[in-house]
Amino acid sequence: MKALQINQIVKAVKAIDYQSAHCFDWINHVTFDSRLCRPGSLFVPLIGGRTDGHDYVEEAIKNGASAYFWSRKVADAPEGACSIIVDDTLLAMQDLARYYRQLIHPLVVGITGSNGKTTTKDMIASVLGTSYKVHKTQGNYNNEIGLPQTILDMPEDTEVLVIEMGTSEAGEMHVLTEIAQPNFAVITLIGESHIEQLKTREGIAKEKASITDSMEEGTIIYPANEPLIPPFIPSRLKQLTFALEGASVEKASLWAENIQLKKHETRFTVDGEEFSLPVLGRHNVSNASAVILLGKCLNLSTEAIRKGLAGFDLTKNRNEWLKGVNGANLLNDAYNASPTSMTAILKGFQETEANDHKGRRMVVLGDMRELGEGAAQYHRDMAKVLDPELIDHVYLFGPLMDNLRQALVETWPENRISYIENDHSALIRLLKEDLQAGDDILFKASFGTGLLPVVESLRAIDE
Repeated sequence: MKALQINQIVKAVKAIDYQSAHCFDWINHVTFDSRLCRPGSLFVPLIGGRTDGHDYVEEAIKNGASAYFWSRKVADAPEGACSIIVDDTLLAMQDLARYYRQLIHPLVVGITGSNGKTTTKDMIASVLGTSYKVHKTQGNYNNEIGLPQTILDMPEDTEVLVIEMGTSEAGEMHVLTEIAQPNFAVITLIGESHIEQLKTREGIAKEKASITDSMEEGTIIYPANEPLIPPFIPSRLKQLTFALEGASVEKASLWAENIQLKKHETRFTVDGEEFSLPVLGRHNVSNASAVILLGKCLNLSTEAIRKGLAGFDLTKNRNEWLKGVNGANLLNDAYNASPTSMTAILKGFQETEANDHKGRRMVVLGDMRELGEGAAQYHRDMAKVLDPELIDHVYLFGPLMDNLRQALVETWPENRISYIENDHSALIRLLKEDLQAGDDILFKASFGTGLLPVVESLRAIDE
């Protein structure tokens, strides 16, 4: 980050008090992890449900921290670094991020949506990186803590900030967009993620569309076949839409056509120009369509957009092919799941060309969380997506997946369905026994279901 003097930080966060002797010291690093502190660091002691970062301030100072926020009694502030007294350490961090975003003044692209945020972020960063110096959200740093951290990690020479914006409760997006202040906003889709908290798809759409709250001008890009979004978009913004061939909409700003699905590649055309992606699935063509629209808004050449999409790097645990035990191939998409995202990856896995698969096609599906009262039915509905002609075996994990098991046994042979309620070790043993050379097996579940350790246990030793 660009170095800031402590007196700048004090003003930016409207601090109650600070150690004036240190006011001209410089800060070039902000972190809420005391272990990462070094000389020049500002430590932010966050208060969580189980821990209070104030308990780690002395450790941060030992590791070299030059300053820290403090919201306890002033007299209790440890010596050895500049204490900046604030009412709320998280709010102070957010205020500092807002100030720093304005100081660096990059073009800001905000991405939200029920699914596809991280992949779309990676695509955008790759495409815009062909022409600009880009800084993007790392991992899943997309909430009220991760977003300001992403901004504060931004190098001084950043031209475009590509920032993922996640939300699970009403009102959270408003906080994020007031900090990030995007010039361009992308909504990937409206699904069922966090419907337990946001109650309805309309509630989800309203919350996602709140990404525009801080946009006095600019452009928003969203799917043409989602009628829930437009009512929440202010008329002052330019609106661009995208659609895939076969979509039941009359018009869109961009159409993706001639989609060809392969195991390791997806091809499609836009206005007669061919593009390719290093991932499978029509849902990723949808994500890429939003990226192409954004690239055109910024006057990137077709070749630059094509190059960026063909070579983008995926964030770990999303649509990730890995070498597995016994010569099997693991498709790891187990970081998170909702009915919409599970349907999308299942269709993509099933629709790939048959000659791409040397062995069997199998799936491991785990519970989808935070679906509220409709959770059982959402799981049963996956039976409509799974095709017994294309999938050789289904492994189900978690108590909610018993609903899908009950639906499948009505039409599937029972010897092609395996169900384990909650024993991860038993699932690992079963898969190690069953997997054969050439098998392709997909893993999909909510993070809390815990399939990621299962995937790790099944990776080939030389991976």
